[in-house]
Amino acid sequence: MCIKPLRQVVTATGEAALAATEMEKYLSKQRRKTGLETEMTAHRAKAHKTQDSGNIAGISENAGLLDEKMKGQLSAVFERMNGKLILEIHPDQRDISTELREYMRALSGLTDKLRVRELPVSEEAGLPYVRVLHEDGSPSGITFHGVPGGHEFTSFVLGLYNAAGPGQAVPDEVKEKIGGIDAGIPITIMVSLSCTMCPELVTAAGRIATLNPEVKVDIYDLNHFPELKDRYNVMSVPCFVIGEQAPEFGKKNVEELTELLLKR
Repeated sequence: MCIKPLRQVVTATGEAALAATEMEKYLSKQRRKTGLETEMTAHRAKAHKTQDSGNIAGISENAGLLDEKMKGQLSAVFERMNGKLILEIHPDQRDISTELREYMRALSGLTDKLRVRELPVSEEAGLPYVRVLHEDGSPSGITFHGVPGGHEFTSFVLGLYNAAGPGQAVPDEVKEKIGGIDAGIPITIMVSLSCTMCPELVTAAGRIATLNPEVKVDIYDLNHFPELKDRYNVMSVPCFVIGEQAPEFGKKNVEELTELLLKR
């Protein structure tokens, strides 16, 4: 249905996720107008009261986030992953935490290579977020603040694939440069889920982080973190900050971002 130069399962799944997200927003708006409660609304209210992450199968089947075709496409990606990962959820009291929880449980319900770990609600800054960890609990370097839906669904799935291995191919000369980053570098990336240029930067940063533990990437959906928009005077996305440097704008691929990190 979408004419585009790159035709892969993960990009197709991302487009489908964006369509589903927009449909859900529209239906939610209509529900508020009419006052009618849907089965989904009742389910979410029940899920919000349930902290048992063992009920993955029930949530992934009933939440309606992934249809059978999407599940099949995602399963094909997950089957190629070499290692196992932990999706560590750090929630707050907002409804967005319930949505994040459902997304992560739906994904983990498709494969034994993903496991959800949920921490108690806290007052920590930047909540809610999901941190991607290796099976031994060590960080992959990827953290998403908000819910990785819309166009960021694709980049998040690619991040999982890159973290678990084998990951996306990177030229040897670029890998060598990435390995030469020898100082701890935090990268803060601010995105919008409707942004078509954001995923390339997010994916590139995540790939670098999975190849070099000195690089840590935090991705923020500005819709839920307006304070960042004010702090960095963000007028367009993607916007990214390397360490304490001034914010930069625009998409970057792995090689371009690596060069910027080396110049830091």
